[in-house]
Amino acid sequence: MAGENHKSHRIGWLRAAVLGANDGIVSTASLVIGIAASHADRSSIILAAVAGLSAGAMSMAAGEYVSVSSQADTQKADLEIEKRALTNDRENEIQELAEIYEDRGLDEKLARKVAISLMEKDALGAHAKDELGFSAQNESKPIQAAFSSAASFTIGALMPLLAVMFSSQHYLIVSVCISSLFVLGVLGAIAAQIGGASIIKGGARVIFWGSLAMAVTAGAGRLFGVFA
Repeated sequence: MAGENHKSHRIGWLRAAVLGANDGIVSTASLVIGIAASHADRSSIILAAVAGLSAGAMSMAAGEYVSVSSQADTQKADLEIEKRALTNDRENEIQELAEIYEDRGLDEKLARKVAISLMEKDALGAHAKDELGFSAQNESKPIQAAFSSAASFTIGALMPLLAVMFSSQHYLIVSVCISSLFVLGVLGAIAAQIGGASIIKGGARVIFWGSLAMAVTAGAGRLFGVFA
């Protein structure tokens, strides 16, 4: 009999990949459009796009590393607390775990039996999973998170950069805008499909926010270009 195909195990990597790629597209495309709207030449626009890509990728990597490292530190601290509790007051820890299972629907005797059985096998692991909510799936990996975020941002940012390089100066803003919004829509739809959500909603919401970001930066670029 086939098992159920759940989607929740994909949330972590899906969120990081989509967020990085979307950020790369939106921020770089917006930067390019803002600079282009100020009537800058092609070389200045390309330079701005490359600088935005580099700075954005490093920012994503650093931010994700710090964030996930903080999460890892918190997890380690909580595990140390559990280790001490298991050493100093094991009976109370058994009762604590049993009460968790009672809340899930087991009767008192069975809940205690399950708690004792699990703690005999791996006491810290049982408390880490059922009391603290830690598991192998949500284990914090700062280096991996940093590289993944930087890579996904870079891949996303390449789209508007390539549009700048291969479009004429006259149609540059239109080319960057259309190509970037198209890719954003595709990414949003793919993410929604993988996550089991509506493809139309997934694509539409990223297109909306991407369009808003580009419109704002285009307005700012044109405004400051007038006074430059």
